[in-house]
Amino acid sequence: MSGAVFHNAAEPGGLSTFSHAGVAGDTIYVSGTFGTLGDTLELAPGGTGAETTQALGNIEKILRSVGAELTDVVKVNVYLRDMSTFREMNSAYSEVFGKHAPARITVGGADLALGGAVEIDCIAYRTPDAQRPQK
Repeated sequence: MSGAVFHNAAEPGGLSTFSHAGVAGDTIYVSGTFGTLGDTLELAPGGTGAETTQALGNIEKILRSVGAELTDVVKVNVYLRDMSTFREMNSAYSEVFGKHAPARITVGGADLALGGAVEIDCIAYRTPDAQRPQK
């Protein structure tokens, strides 16, 4: 099995040592992703909920760039700067994922890069189109 790494030009960073995702077969490992806007390192305004929504939108773009969707996500790791904002994160997370509920862990008290309130990484498994759930 060979692997590949992907740098999504539409995503922020410009960090030569950073890959947005690593792919091994049909498994996709999305790196820690912040709620940054467009191709900047500016965080979405509005705190944990807004940053969660934006981070998941950024993850969706990364997944699509390698032929996957949010419905292919099987495991999510969420890192919160302040665990007291769990409800904000969880509400935004639930709005994005809907009934699709990947396995998840949430860790609080993390000192995150960019001064972010939330950072999210995930693992996805590319499902063949014929086996994808109907939207």
